[in-house]
Amino acid sequence: MSIRVRFAPSPTGFLHIGGARTALFNWLYARHVGGHLILRIEDTDTARNTQAAVDVILHGLRWLGVNWDEGPLTSDATGPYKGDRGPYYQSQRQENYRLRVEALLARDMAYEHEGAVRFRMPREPIVVPDLIVGEVRRELTDREARDPDFVIVRSDGQPVFHLVNVIDDLEMGITHVIRGEDHLSNTPKHIALFRAFGVAPPVYAHIPLILNPDGSKMSKRDQGASLSTYLEEGYTPEAVVNYLCLLGWSPKDNREILPVREIIDRFDLSQILRHNARFDMAKLQWMNAEYMRAMNPDRFYELCVHALAKAGIDTNRFPLSYVKAALDTCHGKLKTFAELGGYAGFYFTDEISWDTEAAAKGFTAEGRDRLRRLRNAFGALPEFTALHLEACLKNLAGQLGVKVGALVHPARLACTGKTVGPSLYHLLEVLGRDKVFERVDRALAWNG
Repeated sequence: MSIRVRFAPSPTGFLHIGGARTALFNWLYARHVGGHLILRIEDTDTARNTQAAVDVILHGLRWLGVNWDEGPLTSDATGPYKGDRGPYYQSQRQENYRLRVEALLARDMAYEHEGAVRFRMPREPIVVPDLIVGEVRRELTDREARDPDFVIVRSDGQPVFHLVNVIDDLEMGITHVIRGEDHLSNTPKHIALFRAFGVAPPVYAHIPLILNPDGSKMSKRDQGASLSTYLEEGYTPEAVVNYLCLLGWSPKDNREILPVREIIDRFDLSQILRHNARFDMAKLQWMNAEYMRAMNPDRFYELCVHALAKAGIDTNRFPLSYVKAALDTCHGKLKTFAELGGYAGFYFTDEISWDTEAAAKGFTAEGRDRLRRLRNAFGALPEFTALHLEACLKNLAGQLGVKVGALVHPARLACTGKTVGPSLYHLLEVLGRDKVFERVDRALAWNG
């Protein structure tokens, strides 16, 4: 039997990080077993759904590398996804739902009530066999025992989630439903509907929820809840995929940095943990930094240039060799690409500004005197290289009887406008003798 799974988001604003992980787990399982992933947009709520929200979902999945296997060919004949298959849309399947409802009505398994259609829910308890949660027995509450039936078509003619979800899973041949544990309470209704249609329900696997660090459920307003955050703030998709995989799944050997190919090979539903996962932004940032550090140079340069452009910095004004040399000093120093503009922007501007407080501390009379001596020493160097600059600065510090930092700090502030940044000696070499002296001279003329 070919395994068929699906991801079925509702386009109502953005792609939640929990939804992204659900899509990822479905994709990993499909790839692990050689099955198929279907993408289905549950857009029957016309009042809340927008095409812009659909585009956010599609862009987010493509950014993660989650590709689906079926769907109509996209009508976009010129865009970047020419020839891709689009998702299925529930709004385009209304006739399927109408025919299924008529079948239920004809067999007296549903009935009309005050303009709506209600499904006759079985009165006996329903057992939900779940690969992760285990066997769950759904007993009827006292109120449900009196009236367990539920609406499947509203009075305005719109079919509800429970109905369309089941019909689509049935007609698309979904064998395994992998979704968040918050859907577990819906599953007895879905099982009852499958049985009413005369078919066995799919295998269910409800994955644990993603919680905030304090244990509360992550809502759309919480930090890190939207996948778009990671695209905008310069995270690498590999790191986000790696981290999301570890929210509820364990490879059992305590390794944390895992390439996606290896995750696919090792991923199985039996390894998904039962307890809820807590989101740790600091760990994700650490992991992203590790992926950035290991990135091949060409891709690092490309993503850096994009990040700088997003920050309003045009690197095309500078020689390619200069841009690459500048970016080399940033490699292994950042947690996200979004930090790059503030970290290395001084390379790509003609004038820098100093924070008043930092300048007041760094450009005291004593600090400027040391900076003047350093400029004179640098001026005598035959070669303006990191190796010679470091030796020169340390030699001067010894002559003055001060620690190296007493020269490094004012020099860094003068040349970058920052108190932290890339290696001083290497950034000085990249900037070059003329630009360094120009900036140092401006600092020496600073008067508060």
